[in-house]
Amino acid sequence: MNPGDKKIGSIALIIVNWNSGDWLNKCFRGIAAQTLQPQQVILVDNASTDGSLEGVEEILPDVKVIRETKNSGFARGNNIALKSIDTTQWTVLLNPDAIPEPEWLENLMLTAHAYPEYSFFACKMLDPADSSRLDGVGDAYHTSGYAWRQGFGQESTRIGETAKECFSPCAAAAMYRTDIIQQAGGFDESFFCYFEDIDLGFRLRLLGYRCLYIPTAVVSHAGSAMTGKRSDFSVYYGHRNMMWTYCKNMPWPLFWIYLPQHILINIMAIFILSLRGQGAIAVQAKYDAIKRLPVVWSDRREIQLNRQVRSIDLWRVMLKGFYSLFKRN
Repeated sequence: MNPGDKKIGSIALIIVNWNSGDWLNKCFRGIAAQTLQPQQVILVDNASTDGSLEGVEEILPDVKVIRETKNSGFARGNNIALKSIDTTQWTVLLNPDAIPEPEWLENLMLTAHAYPEYSFFACKMLDPADSSRLDGVGDAYHTSGYAWRQGFGQESTRIGETAKECFSPCAAAAMYRTDIIQQAGGFDESFFCYFEDIDLGFRLRLLGYRCLYIPTAVVSHAGSAMTGKRSDFSVYYGHRNMMWTYCKNMPWPLFWIYLPQHILINIMAIFILSLRGQGAIAVQAKYDAIKRLPVVWSDRREIQLNRQVRSIDLWRVMLKGFYSLFKRN
C-alpha cells in the first residue's frame, strides 16, 4: 500500500507518555514495524522522570517529541499534540502500554476506506499476558452512565472476530477523522484522564458520527500499566468523570428518564468500593463531581445546542437493563 494514496488517507499518530518505563520502547518498536507508516508521529511526554524517553528517537528518528514541564494529564497531552498536527486526514491514538501488531495501521485504514459511513474506529485489544484473552473490543455505554471495555477478559475467538458498531473506542488504540475530533473540540482537559475517551465519543455521536470496531486492527494492551487498574488514582478520576460525562452529554428526555438509574449506580459504586477499602476516595470523587456541576451544566448547554441526532438514535447504541450492566461483556 502506498501511504500517500489519497484514497487511503494520511495518518498522524499520537502517543502521550508518563513514566511508562520499557513499555514506550516496545510501543515504538511496534510502530517502526508497521506495514503502513504514519506521516507524523507525535510524542507528548508529561514530565516523565523514569528515563522512558531514552532511545525512542533512535527507533523512530522523525518522531516529534513535545516535553511538558508537568504532568498535565492524558486529555491535555492529546490536545497539545492535536494542535501540532499537519493536514493529515486521520488521527490515531496509541497508549505507551499498547503494542501494535505489524498490520494494525494498514487494517485500520483499509477498513476506514471500506466503511465510509463510519468516522471513528475501535481496535481489538488483547491481554499481553494471555493473547487468547481480550482486553477490549471497543467501549460500551450503559443508560445508567456506567461504561466499560466490551469483551474484557473474554476469549478473543468467541466475541472479538466480527466487525460491529460500538459506542466509542478506547483511546488506548483508536482512530478518528481529524476534522471531527477538531470539530468536537478535542478532549475535555478538566477530566485529566479516565472517561475522557467516552466523553469525546459521546460528543462525536451527538454530532452524528458513528464508531466501528475493527477485529483485524490488533494491539496488546496492558491497561493502566502506569496508574494501576484498582488504584485510588483510577478510582477517583474514573468515578468523578463518569458523573460529568452523563451530565454533559445525555440528551433530553433520556437524561431525566435514566437519572434515577444514574444516581443508583453511583450509590452502589460507593458501597462496593467501601468493601474494597476505597469508600473515602469514592465519596471524594462524587463530592468533587457535584461541586463542579454548574460548570459542567454550562458545557452541556453548548453541547446539546449543537446536537445533530435524535435521542432515540443514541438510545439504540447504548446498553440497557441491569442484566447487561452486571454481565458487562
